[in-house]
Amino acid sequence: MSTFVPLQHERLSADESARRAHEFVRHLDARRTTRHFSPEPVPRDWIEQAIRAGGTAPSGAHQQPWTFVAVSDPALKRRMREAAEEEERRFYAERITPEWRAALEPLGTDAVKTHLTDAPWVVVLFRQSHGLDADGSKRTFYYTQESCGIAAGLFIAAVHTMGLVTLTHTPSPMGFLGELLERPANEKAFLVMPVGYPAVDAQVPALTRKPLDEIAVFR
Repeated sequence: MSTFVPLQHERLSADESARRAHEFVRHLDARRTTRHFSPEPVPRDWIEQAIRAGGTAPSGAHQQPWTFVAVSDPALKRRMREAAEEEERRFYAERITPEWRAALEPLGTDAVKTHLTDAPWVVVLFRQSHGLDADGSKRTFYYTQESCGIAAGLFIAAVHTMGLVTLTHTPSPMGFLGELLERPANEKAFLVMPVGYPAVDAQVPALTRKPLDEIAVFR
């Protein structure tokens, strides 16, 4: 039988709600993705808090099907980079379609992944495809892709709020990460996110976001 507790909720004035809404959008609109990281250290506590923020995400049946693996060990980051670049070289040489290549061209991406060794932290989000009971039997998990996507978004917002930057990286394929990071078979690499301060000379593509009338419909 389900147990419920009272909702803890602060009702704001209309003016305060509007102020927070506009300020939050301005804050997130300043977020940008860069591939240029400073090696300057970032405290572990900050990464822990970003993971805690990601872990507040809603999930299917509240199963919380995510594992965040935070890597700061230079040798392990080097191994991750070497494996990722090997897969990426194959991707750019053999797997990518002309249409996909054209879509990536404005972003300046290639098989060289310096961010995996430059950034002080590399956080890999693993999706738990199913649960495991104490006896080792499988337990069905629901909406794991959607749940992990929401968790990643909250993690990214938290990183930006701390004054740090991150990059969403998806080596293709990503199976090597489970082996390198010694994850169980039910965990599948979902997203790689280096985290740190931007390099002094960091650059970002000159891109714009779609306006509201192109991403929303009101009925």
